[in-house]
Amino acid sequence: MKIEFMGAAECVTGSCHKLTIMGKNILLDCGLFQGNDEEEGKNENFPFQGEDIDYVILSHSHIDHSGRIPLLYKRGYKGQVYCTEATKALSSVMLRDSGHIAEMEVEWKNRKRMRQGLPPVEPIYTAQDADRCIVNFLGFDYDETIEIFEGLKIRFRDSGHMLGGAIVELFIKEEDKEEIKLVYSGDLGNVNRPILKDPTYLKRADYLIMETTYGNRIHKNAGNEIEKLVDIIKETFKRGGNVVIPTFAVGRAQEVLYALNKHVENGDLKNITVYLDSPLAQEATKVFQNFTHIYDEEAKQLVDSGDDPFFFKGLVFTKSAQESTQINKVRSGAVIISSSGMCEAGRIKHHLKHNLWRKESSIVFVGYQAEGTLGRAIIEKAKKVRIFGEEVAVNAKIYKLNGLSGHADKDGLVKWISSFRKKPKEIILVHGDKNVLLNFQKELSDKGYNASIAKEGETRYIGPDVHRELLDVGKLKDELSEFILSLEDKYVHKEELLNNINNIINNLL
Repeated sequence: MKIEFMGAAECVTGSCHKLTIMGKNILLDCGLFQGNDEEEGKNENFPFQGEDIDYVILSHSHIDHSGRIPLLYKRGYKGQVYCTEATKALSSVMLRDSGHIAEMEVEWKNRKRMRQGLPPVEPIYTAQDADRCIVNFLGFDYDETIEIFEGLKIRFRDSGHMLGGAIVELFIKEEDKEEIKLVYSGDLGNVNRPILKDPTYLKRADYLIMETTYGNRIHKNAGNEIEKLVDIIKETFKRGGNVVIPTFAVGRAQEVLYALNKHVENGDLKNITVYLDSPLAQEATKVFQNFTHIYDEEAKQLVDSGDDPFFFKGLVFTKSAQESTQINKVRSGAVIISSSGMCEAGRIKHHLKHNLWRKESSIVFVGYQAEGTLGRAIIEKAKKVRIFGEEVAVNAKIYKLNGLSGHADKDGLVKWISSFRKKPKEIILVHGDKNVLLNFQKELSDKGYNASIAKEGETRYIGPDVHRELLDVGKLKDELSEFILSLEDKYVHKEELLNNINNIINNLL
């Protein structure tokens, strides 16, 4: 079996891994690259033809995992997308929104290009393109065994990362070879989070493709982080400012509402006004309300008692752009929850523009900020940032609540791996910044795991025979290198010979 890494390799966006099994091409996720211009420039270019892909398996609906699926259909893909029922429902909302954002951004670019005498460009895809592709999504329940074709069966297990998020188990039987089990972690969730169950712990994996987003950090207790958020709100209101929470519209927005609901209803937060300024978050909340059967026990009990965990007195849903603009006239006493979570697009940029420069206000980050994003610049203590072409001073108090993260931390990732009764033959690390990947690789190596880091564009072969061959080639490389170093300098140019040997061995690998 062949694996080609085409995204989220030494970075955290654009998840896309291409498997070739018995002549069939399967994509594990097909995500959008986000962040700096270099990353986003990759979105238009697939390193394959759409019509050459036979199947797509989607771990969850976050745009960095699903966001290029409409483009894949535009480029000739004719197959179906396998995912959970909740992922299908959320993808319908999120991909349409992503297409709409692409249309709006291109409209703005084309006005600028027109003034420069340049021809117009097209959006990567439209909301209509997203609607067309969703009809090809197939939704399944957790723990259901699905035969994709003879030789490949899959099973979705709850990843605890977001509603519908899944770990993907792949059972592969190529011709007369023994069956191997490849596990794709997708994004693994933090434990003891509101609404969602903890990640499913598995007993076996022959090979593992694993995310490492927070592979070098330890999160604080989520309960303590919620208490800290409440304190931040109270302190900010005393200063006469607003609390702005950039949030992912799906998952994190609902968790923040869930937490605030508890503290408003128990009287801890009084006379509070909370604006959920994200039409996408509002649509996603409706989807959440249709999947109460996969909530954790605490959330189920709350729903069974007749309480709506996503609504409380003082909560205001804004829909129109005009309603959103009116929020900027509020000088104090408001909690503004808006997307996007990394501050790259959407209404959050307007709220930052009106609050970031104010010492009275607070900006609270509750999710991961990728390199090159506006959110990352703010949490890394930039003194000024550029928003809508204008420099804005960063005077507000900046907070980062890692305990609310949707991703497992280092200890959580190690605990999840430790559930396997036998160490996987190989763990391939993806979805992490370079320094995080290196740190987590060392963590696993020190614990006796065979862990390596995937590189973008890299091709690997896995299976019972291939693994044995790779070990033999690796041993040969070590023996040859040792022999060359033992030679006397007057007889040979060691450095040149070593480079040649390394090139030959790498080609064999």
